[in-house]
Amino acid sequence: MKQTRKTVSPMSNEGRNAYVIEHLTDALLTLLQSKPLCDISVSELCDSAEVGRASFYRNYENKEAILRMYIRKLFGGWIDENGQIDGKPLSDLIRSLFTHFERHRDFYELLNQRNLIYLLKDVIIGICGPTPEQEKAEAYTKAFVAYTLYGWIELWFQRGMKESAEEIANLFHIQGL
Repeated sequence: MKQTRKTVSPMSNEGRNAYVIEHLTDALLTLLQSKPLCDISVSELCDSAEVGRASFYRNYENKEAILRMYIRKLFGGWIDENGQIDGKPLSDLIRSLFTHFERHRDFYELLNQRNLIYLLKDVIIGICGPTPEQEKAEAYTKAFVAYTLYGWIELWFQRGMKESAEEIANLFHIQGL
C-alpha cells in the first residue's frame, strides 16, 4: 500500500506502532481461522491489515512473533490479576492459569487447531520455571513443575478443554504435585 499525505496517520510514532500492531494481530487471528500459519504470506497479512510490509518488519521478525507478543499481552493481564506468584500454593496457580485459558478459549482453541500451542512454553517456563541463579535442587524442581504443567496444558487443549480449571487443579493436587 503506497502511503500518501492522505493515508499517513498524523499520530505519533507510538500511536502508529500501536495501530500497526493491533491491525496485524487482528488480521493474523482472522486469517488463522481459515488456514495454517505457514500458508499465510506476509504480503497477504499486510494487505489484510492494511499496513505496509515495512511496518510489519519494523515491529516483527516473523509471523510467529505477532502471536508471541499477543500471548505475552494476555499473560501480562493474568500476571497483573494474580500479583506475585512465588509462595502461593501450586493448586492456586494451576486453577488461576486454567481459568485464564478458559476466559480466552477462542484464542487458545485457535492455537491448538493450528498446532501452535508450543508458543506457550516460554511463557509457562517464565512464570514458574527455573532461573540461572537458583540452587540446583530448586532449579530442577521448578523445571519439573514448569515442564509438567506445560505438558498438562498441551494435553488439555488436545482433549478439547473438557475439564474445568477446578478439575485440573484437583488432578494436580491428587498427583502430589
